[in-house]
Amino acid sequence: MAKTIRLGVVMDPISSVKPAKDSTLAMLEAAQSRGWELYYMEQQHLSLLNGQAFGNMTPLTLTLGKEPWYAPGLPAKRPLSDLDVILMRKDPPFDTEYIYTTYILERAELAGTLIVNRPQGLRDMNEKVYTAWFPECCATTLITRDMGDMQAFLQEYGTIVCKPLNGMGGRSIFVVEKSDKNATVVFETLTDYGSRYTIVQQYLPEIMTSGDSRILLIDGIPAPYALARMPSATDNRGNLAAGATGVGRPLNERDQWLCERIGPALQARGMLFVGLDVIGGFVTEINVTSPTGIREIDKKFNTQLADLLMTAIAKRLDAR
Repeated sequence: MAKTIRLGVVMDPISSVKPAKDSTLAMLEAAQSRGWELYYMEQQHLSLLNGQAFGNMTPLTLTLGKEPWYAPGLPAKRPLSDLDVILMRKDPPFDTEYIYTTYILERAELAGTLIVNRPQGLRDMNEKVYTAWFPECCATTLITRDMGDMQAFLQEYGTIVCKPLNGMGGRSIFVVEKSDKNATVVFETLTDYGSRYTIVQQYLPEIMTSGDSRILLIDGIPAPYALARMPSATDNRGNLAAGATGVGRPLNERDQWLCERIGPALQARGMLFVGLDVIGGFVTEINVTSPTGIREIDKKFNTQLADLLMTAIAKRLDAR
């Protein structure tokens, strides 16, 4: 008789989830449809005791199409190594608490649990900074604390995008033009007067005509369709959380080339579910923490991306 897979998830409070849009819930649905057992945790439920990772786990049953849409069981503190796989789906900010969580998850990984995505990769592959490993694929990028360097970058490229290294969902993203008298204030704010690193990129005007495309890679292999997020008429940001509209499109030749360059590195490092953000044929971010887009792409193209991820997880487990 085949062994039942026990899948845990570390996520933000489940009560805040919007079922129709949430990629994490899509993953849990796909796992439950396979007969896998589900266990829910938040960061505060994780701990280390004498080097062993524990979690206060709540058994979870999804009651699809009903209200309430999930039924929790009784929580119990158990070793994380009791689980076969854990999905790390806590949203940024990528702060020190997030880093501490990866240490706990890494202890579970060393005890035999598959962590998606790998804790070391989550620490090493900052979503903005990791673009530096693929400069041929990416928009011209400067990462600095020096406001003079930022000003020089602005003078060279005319229009630039400035954003913090630990944000998500379009928060604190500024488009700055050479003539903008607020440029210095933006630089001061983002760097905290030169005490904090910030990312600055050449502005890609294609975002207004073709959007900011999210390409999902599952164990290094791209899904066949991307979600182009079109900014609203009153905003520069291609983020759904900031009011952008999602438009589906098939991958083009340039997309495939980008994935061929980046996908194998992600696969080799155990990053099973990653989102590339692409504007005008250039990668601007490599999202490894909790990339989204499953629901939107599935709805537009009748795909089952979460199930593809569960297949990739099952293959990894079988290979152990």
